Amino acid sequence: MTEENYKYRTNPMFLRNQFGTDMPILKKASLKEDEKDGLRLIGFDIAKTESDTHFNRFVHFFLYDYKFEDIWNNPDKYVEKLSRYKAVLTPDFSMYIEMNENIQRYNTFRNRWVGAYLADKGIRVIPTVSWGLENTFDFCFNGIEKGSTVAVSTYMASAHGNRADQKEFFMAGYNEMLKRIEPEIIICYHYPFSEMKGNILFVDYDLSSWQHYDDDKVELPYTQMEKYLLGIEKPSPKSNIVVKYNDNSFLTLKGNGSVFGGQWRPNPDKPEDARFLGKPGEIKHTFKDNKQGGYWIDTVIGDDGKGDYEIHNTDHGQPAKHSNPHRHKIQWEGEDNHPVFGKPINDFSKNEHQLKQVKEANNMNNMNFKTKYEFKEMIERGCELCFEWKGVDYGIFPTENNQWVVCLVFTDKDSQDVYYDNIDDVMNHKIDNDRIIDICTKFTVTDRTL
Repeated sequence: MTEENYKYRTNPMFLRNQFGTDMPILKKASLKEDEKDGLRLIGFDIAKTESDTHFNRFVHFFLYDYKFEDIWNNPDKYVEKLSRYKAVLTPDFSMYIEMNENIQRYNTFRNRWVGAYLADKGIRVIPTVSWGLENTFDFCFNGIEKGSTVAVSTYMASAHGNRADQKEFFMAGYNEMLKRIEPEIIICYHYPFSEMKGNILFVDYDLSSWQHYDDDKVELPYTQMEKYLLGIEKPSPKSNIVVKYNDNSFLTLKGNGSVFGGQWRPNPDKPEDARFLGKPGEIKHTFKDNKQGGYWIDTVIGDDGKGDYEIHNTDHGQPAKHSNPHRHKIQWEGEDNHPVFGKPINDFSKNEHQLKQVKEANNMNNMNFKTKYEFKEMIERGCELCFEWKGVDYGIFPTENNQWVVCLVFTDKDSQDVYYDNIDDVMNHKIDNDRIIDICTKFTVTDRTL
């Protein structure tokens, strides 16, 4: 055996046996009294040491795995940086139910090992707990001392937008966690289910995205949980929910449960979603009121009871890019089977463009976006959007070349059209000095078709 081979096979970072040959043990973590009031989180992907002023926060890993895989491969690289924050939650390596059980077991080990390694370097560590189906219960709670404070996320298990909840799955693991760990406090990232017992410290999700990194205040319509937070209503005493108003934690797009989330369903807050489902062969007629007077959408239902294609009887104020009418093939994608618009199919020989009509619709606010996540998701799914910002009308449309175009509407100034190949570039497009992602909940939507 060469010296090089010997060094490799005996390297502690290869063996990972610094904490024994079983699951590494994380010592009991507790919160101080002043930390229970206004707890704030910061995502590992944006935590930094240069000119940062957020060291009073806990670092979390409720992110896509690729954003923190390097902490497993190179933990020493992050010790100094993470040591400056108040505490660190252990990395939430995925436990999706579609995974092989051995990968789930490995990811649980990685969660505990990184936590034990950081704790050994003097960093305050709080365990994040994830689980799969019942077959994971024999290992997914191991390595955490009884009575410890833990962290969980309910986001992917909750119904949001067009996704059904996975509450039954979540609660099975949650109740098992209560029995096995008996946590002192549960830091809950996103709204707790009313069935959740224990001393729950709520950290808001909808108000907590990277876009609000330095925002002092975020204004959103009141949700039921926000009514609790603002004292308008009180949660049931049986829920044992301890709510804390927090507008500065950070966004997660992954969590426990299925990698695909719940099945798509019509959003009860968007009655127009009902047009996508119906009887085979049915043609649904939906009137879309907008600032320009409105137009009709004809949705043709396929043999499977789902929308096959739509005819939009409008050019969206862009006659050079959309014929009136134009069509969209409806594609049903992903395990949740959500509808996605295909590129516009134009027939300019039938273009019947009419001049702009200025008419304020009574239900205009129903089309506005409540969150930045909803806005990004809708644009990514092919939403055709017109909006007004500072007295000027703009549009965002999918193109026939699988791009997005950001443009002025009701004008022939095509020279100002900007085309993008990926959704993040669309989000960062600037109107004057304002990024679209920063104003999407503030501008007035005048037309949206998804």
